[in-house]
Amino acid sequence: MSVVRGGKALLRKRGSLTRAGVTDAWWRREWESARLFLTADGEKDKAWGNETIRWNPGEGWLEIKLPAPLARLANRPHGRYRISAPVGFSYRGDEVAAQAASGAVRYDISHDPARGRWYLDASWKAAPAPVLLLDELRATPVLAVDLNHGHIAAWAVTPGGNPVGPPVTIPIELAGLPSATRDGRLRAAISSLIRLARQGGCRAVVIEDLDFADAREQGREHHGTRPSRGGRGRGFRRLVSGIPAGKFRDRLAQMTSNAGLAVIVVDPAYTSQWGREHWLAPLRDHSHPVPASGHHAAAVVIGRRALGHRARRKAGVTGGGQRTSRRRATPERPRPGQRAGTAGPARPSGSHLGGGRPRRPTGPARPTRRPRTVRGRRRRRTTSCSLSRNGLRPAQEAAA
Repeated sequence: MSVVRGGKALLRKRGSLTRAGVTDAWWRREWESARLFLTADGEKDKAWGNETIRWNPGEGWLEIKLPAPLARLANRPHGRYRISAPVGFSYRGDEVAAQAASGAVRYDISHDPARGRWYLDASWKAAPAPVLLLDELRATPVLAVDLNHGHIAAWAVTPGGNPVGPPVTIPIELAGLPSATRDGRLRAAISSLIRLARQGGCRAVVIEDLDFADAREQGREHHGTRPSRGGRGRGFRRLVSGIPAGKFRDRLAQMTSNAGLAVIVVDPAYTSQWGREHWLAPLRDHSHPVPASGHHAAAVVIGRRALGHRARRKAGVTGGGQRTSRRRATPERPRPGQRAGTAGPARPSGSHLGGGRPRRPTGPARPTRRPRTVRGRRRRRTTSCSLSRNGLRPAQEAAA
C-alpha cells in the first residue's frame, strides 16, 4: 500500500532494506510498534480530566476504559483496566498533576521498539497569558530581529532607541532538508533568540509583519520593478521561498509565550533602506567582535519602530532635500556709525532717517523694469527684411 503507519521514512526503509541496514524482521517489528498506540482527548468534567485514560498523580496508577468486546478483561469496576506498573512523569510532572486535577488532559500511549518501553505523553491547552500594554514593553529593552534567507540578524535596542551590546547573527540553513529537520533548526534558532533576550533584560521580541503573499501569488508575472523572468526572477523567487516567515512567526509566538516574553510586530516598509542610510556607517565605526551588516542596521530600525522612534539617529536635523525657508530671521546689518554686535537706538518703523538704506522686503525678488533677454527687447531696435530681386530690402519698401 502507498500509506503505511509510521510515516514516509518507514515506508522508504521497506523499499531498500540493504541500504537502510535493517532486516525484514526488524522492519516488521518497527511497523507493528508504530501501529500500537492509543490516544484519548481530555474532558473537563470527568475525573482526572479524561474518561478513557486516567492517571492518578498521587498513587501513580493508570487506568484504561476497555471497549465492550474486551470488557471481560477488566480488573476494575465499570469495565476499566488498571496497569500494574507505576506511571510517572519525570519532566514537568507537577504541571501535569495540576492540570489533571483542574482541567482536561489528552493522553497518548506509544511503544518504542528500540528500547522496548511504553511511554505516556500528556498535553493540554495552556491558558492565555495576560497581554502586556505596549507602553509597558517600551519601558524596557527589546530584541529586534531581522529574518533573512539563511540567517537571522538580531540586536538589542534600549528604550532610548540605541543598540546595546554586539550584533548577533544566527544561521538557519533550511534548503533541501526534510520538514522535521527544518522545524528542529528553526526551533534551535528561536531558542537562541530567547536566550539572548533574557541575557539583555528584554521583555519583548520585535519582528516584521512579513508574509510575501503578493509575491507568491504573482509568480512570474511582472509587477513594478520586481524581476519576473530570467536569472534575476529565479533568484528572487528562490529568495522568497527560502524565508520561512509564516513558520518562524508561529513558532516564535508559541515559544516566547512559554518563556514569558511578548512579540511585537511592526511594519516592514523601508527598514533595510533606512538602516543602510542612517545606521550602517556609524555602527561600523564601533569595534564589535562581529562586524555590523546591513541586516543588523535594519534590525535597529525595526527595534526603534517598535519603541516609537523614527528611523533617523537624531531628531531635528535637516535631512536631504529639505531647504531652509527664505523667511528665516537673519541678523540685522549695522547702521552707519554703529559697530557690529551693538544695539543702537530704536528707529520708528517706516522711516529711513540717518542716511540709512531701507531694508529690502522679504519674499520673492521683484522683476526688473526692462527684461534682459533677447526675446523681451523692444521691437523698434530690430528691422525685419524681405527678399527681393536686388537682394535684401526693408519690409516697409516691400509693402509699398
